[in-house]
Amino acid sequence: MIERIVIIDSADPVSFYGVNNSNMQLLRNLFPKLRMAARGSVIKVIGDENETAEFEKKVKELEAYCVKFNKLTEDVILDIIKGETPHDTRGDDVIIYGVNGKPISARTPTQQLLVKAFQKNDLTFALGPAGTGKTYVAIALAVKALKNREVKKIILSRPAVEAGEKLGFLPGDMKDKIDPYLQPLYDALEDMIPSVKLKEYMETKVIQIAPLAFMRGRTLNDAIIVLDEAQNTTTHQIKMFLTRLGVNAKMIITGDVTQIDLPRTVNSGLVQALRILRDIPGIGKVEFGKKDIVRHQLVQRIVEAYQAYDEADKEGKNASEASSPTDRPDGDSR
Repeated sequence: MIERIVIIDSADPVSFYGVNNSNMQLLRNLFPKLRMAARGSVIKVIGDENETAEFEKKVKELEAYCVKFNKLTEDVILDIIKGETPHDTRGDDVIIYGVNGKPISARTPTQQLLVKAFQKNDLTFALGPAGTGKTYVAIALAVKALKNREVKKIILSRPAVEAGEKLGFLPGDMKDKIDPYLQPLYDALEDMIPSVKLKEYMETKVIQIAPLAFMRGRTLNDAIIVLDEAQNTTTHQIKMFLTRLGVNAKMIITGDVTQIDLPRTVNSGLVQALRILRDIPGIGKVEFGKKDIVRHQLVQRIVEAYQAYDEADKEGKNASEASSPTDRPDGDSR
């Protein structure tokens, strides 16, 4: 009789152990000769050396499945213990499996282009209107790289710029002040990573969410870095951010140049960066259109209506300027 310690360090414990420890109870039934106790990420098992070794091997297979699919059902446990492939394994089109095993995949051809551009380039720009899923896919790609141990951390950032409002003083500590700007990033992560595991990642800084102003001076190695709402960066900010790229790191920069919230006198750093970097190899650019919008169907109609209004307004201004009298050299304005 020996005692063996098995560490569950990658899977979400709630998903792995099951509701009311139902999965652990099933494992006890499947290995009746072993005595086992689970607490936190540690499973202590006592029994014959060969049987405890077999138990550890199967538990690691179950953990790998749970990490990939974010769920562990009775049928899956039975299949893996028998040495069979679980029936609900999906195809390669899925980026990752979110909370409760929900498959997250590229839903449009342009989202698929973003996935391919990310694979080929260390820096990728994803541009387009609201609702096209560019940020969501970017974060899914980052989570996939983390789960596959291709990188050690994920860094998500946004410029802290209000959308046409002045919120004034915000109460609380620094985290309380910046969280409202970063909430869309939290929303995406909560879809993809179980809450207990997400909390652990945040506490250990495996996943870091910070406003753009906190990036200066850092070198970001072994990381996937996502900059969201980049149209609201200044020239100096985006240059500073781009030069943070370190060894074994990739960046995805998302933005919508039609929704710039900067003061009229300030140029968008994203627009300038796209011009400056357009001929540099190793940089990808994917442009989303209104047809790629995957939110409520009304969002596409709203974007189309605003686009038509802006074009008509621009034409009206050009016509007005063309018809206005011009100054003649002799002072006659005929």
